[in-house]
Amino acid sequence: MPRAGLDKDPRDVAAMFDAVARRYDLTNTVLSVGQDRWWRRCTRAAVAAGPGERVLDLAAGTAVSTAELARAGAWCVAADFSLGMLRAGRHRKVPLVAADALALPFADGAFDAVTISFGLRNVADPDAALVELARVTRPGGRLVICEFSLPTWPVFRAVYQEYLMRALPALARGVSSNPAAYVYLAESIRIWPDQRALAERVAAAGWTDVQWRDLTGGIVALHRAVKPGG
Repeated sequence: MPRAGLDKDPRDVAAMFDAVARRYDLTNTVLSVGQDRWWRRCTRAAVAAGPGERVLDLAAGTAVSTAELARAGAWCVAADFSLGMLRAGRHRKVPLVAADALALPFADGAFDAVTISFGLRNVADPDAALVELARVTRPGGRLVICEFSLPTWPVFRAVYQEYLMRALPALARGVSSNPAAYVYLAESIRIWPDQRALAERVAAAGWTDVQWRDLTGGIVALHRAVKPGG
């Protein structure tokens, strides 16, 4: 199937992820040279959820990130709008819920922490999604975003962008069940806001104490914030 467009029509994006679901985890590990495992561990540490807490993992895909979060002893639910991705992750022992990031099927304040990894840039309206995530988080609860960002060292940035636009789609042809999707993914990463710009958008959505930490030289950034009122 063709790749989704950058207008991010939800049906197109969901269909694209349905098409890559079968080999999605393997493809991510290959394209990230194994860094995806470390990024998941860092996300779990940033969420800092403990036993008895409830965590929403939005855009969870095959729930590999949710299973990592659950290692801390919290009750974690995987939510995604791609049924194909959820089916690919049904062997993982966490709850799986089909959900739209702009209209989550959860009550106000239902979660102690919410997280979204490599999914916010694929939402049709990321700012509205940040507001919706705040709605389902209790006062004083935490938000963690793990997302591709901008390498901070100029030379490394130039090398990375060359890899992103040329090598990544080529590598995907060897391992992905839908290589064309990775052209869209590379383009979506290239136009995504940098660390500071994303932090400003998180704050504008009503979150406080917004901070970020660069991973792998800024290829990925972890943003953490708190819902006021706790």
